[in-house]
Amino acid sequence: MDALRASPSPGSSRPSSPRMAPCEMPAPVGIEAVLDQLKIKAMKTGFEFNVMVVGQSGLGKSTMVNTLFKSKVWKSTLPGPGVPTPQTLQLHSVTHIIEEKGLKLKLTVTDTPGFGDQINNDKCWEPILGYINEQYERYLQEEILITRQRHIPDTRVHCCVYFVPPTGHCLRPLDIEFLQRLCRTVNVVPVIARADSLTIEEREAFRSRIQKDLKSHCIDVYPQKRFDEDANDRILNSKIRERIPFAVVGADQEHLVNGRCVLGRKTNWGIIEVENMAHCEFPLLRDLLIRSHLQDLKDITHNIHYENYRVVRLNESHQLPRGPGWVNLAPVNLASASAGPLTTPGPSKAHKWAQEEPKYEF
Repeated sequence: MDALRASPSPGSSRPSSPRMAPCEMPAPVGIEAVLDQLKIKAMKTGFEFNVMVVGQSGLGKSTMVNTLFKSKVWKSTLPGPGVPTPQTLQLHSVTHIIEEKGLKLKLTVTDTPGFGDQINNDKCWEPILGYINEQYERYLQEEILITRQRHIPDTRVHCCVYFVPPTGHCLRPLDIEFLQRLCRTVNVVPVIARADSLTIEEREAFRSRIQKDLKSHCIDVYPQKRFDEDANDRILNSKIRERIPFAVVGADQEHLVNGRCVLGRKTNWGIIEVENMAHCEFPLLRDLLIRSHLQDLKDITHNIHYENYRVVRLNESHQLPRGPGWVNLAPVNLASASAGPLTTPGPSKAHKWAQEEPKYEF
């Protein structure tokens, strides 16, 4: 009975359903074209990157910056024999447009001549921290305007390269005091300056002592362990953290070695090739700042350091100083806002809102 019920009768006029062709893969939507759009937009607008170099005079900061970007970004300003050493710390910034394969990078380098050069270096870090916070304040003032620019100029310091003198012992009290304050405000990458003055054994022992000092004094340098997003980031950043501080040598002159031009420093014992890992760790610093973590440095600056500054400013006062294009930062009831113009809330309501502002732990 089941067989008869399953098979159609010979006289039945009902046509049999044709065999369905196997489903073909649908045509791509074109999502991969988003990458091309981002690339075209990036080629048009370019990028901004702001670096600060901190260290005593004579550690090769200017040469290192020129070596990183293979251009005359900064001219050395070492005082001559008859020129007195500046009595106060001064900050100098210079901006260059660097173009490579059609991509433009607006690079701003801030130098800190006079840091640590005096006999009494008490609170010599205050102008540096003040400058960093000043850039956060400038960005905040532009961000809260009602009619703000489409692209806010970003002068915030994305990375601070701290040059440790090659003493071979450990971090100085000045380094510890400053780094404890600096790491809460900006991304800090410490390096051992003029590493060619140390042997390989001395360099490794010095690095080990510095790492112990950083850990014992709770100095969290970049890349911060708690900001690793996935397993790949943890693996890559763990390798970087094992080598920090990088032992670097800067040079902006080319020399002929075995028939090829290399960037290096010529000494009585030979030529130190800055891009040779057997000689120094400059390639690791360049890869960190430019090739692998440049965008991450900017993201952490905006999402962590700048947000921390913004929360502190909003908690200090429920209103920022009034000026052109001033905007009310206090929350407004949307139902009442549609009936009339925005009004400034009373002190009690604003104080309550400031207390309820979420805090970002860092």
